[in-house]
Amino acid sequence: MNAKVKGYMLGAIAAATYGMNPLFALPLYKAGMDPDSVLFFRYLFALPVLGIMLKARGRNFKLCRKDLPPLIILGFLVAFSSLALFQSYNYMEAGIASTLLFVYPIMVALLMSLLFKEKLTLQTVLCILLALGGIGLLYKTGSGATLSTTGVLLVMGSALSYAIYIVGVNRPRLKDIATLKLTFYILLFGVALFLIRVDFGKSLHVVDDWYLWGNLIALAIFPTAISFLCTTQAIQYIGSTPTAILGALEPLTAVFFGVTIFGEVLTPRLGCGIVMIILAVTLIIAGSNVTTYLIRFRKLFPRLPFPKK
Repeated sequence: MNAKVKGYMLGAIAAATYGMNPLFALPLYKAGMDPDSVLFFRYLFALPVLGIMLKARGRNFKLCRKDLPPLIILGFLVAFSSLALFQSYNYMEAGIASTLLFVYPIMVALLMSLLFKEKLTLQTVLCILLALGGIGLLYKTGSGATLSTTGVLLVMGSALSYAIYIVGVNRPRLKDIATLKLTFYILLFGVALFLIRVDFGKSLHVVDDWYLWGNLIALAIFPTAISFLCTTQAIQYIGSTPTAILGALEPLTAVFFGVTIFGEVLTPRLGCGIVMIILAVTLIIAGSNVTTYLIRFRKLFPRLPFPKK
């Protein structure tokens, strides 16, 4: 197997493992766990995994004091993004919400243009219009019902918060911090936030069945360790742009699980909307400087299927 084939395979595995979150999360919700409890354990169990990876690469945990404030802010941004996304599943199907979330690279391009005066090309504008057209097609579900405005606002808030994080993590103050170390501290501050949200353990929901702890551990290992390592290695084999483009498999994986396991309906109109959004984002990644921002992060936070109200 040559390096290019291996790189594409690793990139596909990274996306697919991230899309496996619902498989492990659904039994936890059936057992009565809430979003804050799942997020708390998911972040907590991911920390030692990333810590071991840090030590295996010969890195230390040292930080400059001046780096703490921006890391705390970024950690809270990521935590809010996760929470808003999880709440959005109360109002829409998981596959549609995961596809809507995938517009965050377009938001990154807009933020770079508005805040840092990066040139907004005609291709970027056309991609934005294409993505908006795709969102319009998704505005009605497979059953014909109109998407909840609250759900759309939640998932857009999640995408915007994540886009701000991606831009912020590439600022000069943090750019010299190794990605793995930075991710470790982002998760650490995320744990602190959710520790507060579960009232320091007083409102923490814990599963009773021993085998469900395996689901929590799997959420930390597959979408965190395996996805992160495969992404890093894929970039080394095939470069950042093809690896970022392969991220389009993540919403496709979420849609696949939504249809085959959770009974979500995929109509031709919804399929066209999904394709339009993925195409728009892929063109943005392939044709602009967004890729240099995307390679500094890895989506480490699960998409969890909530029952619709």
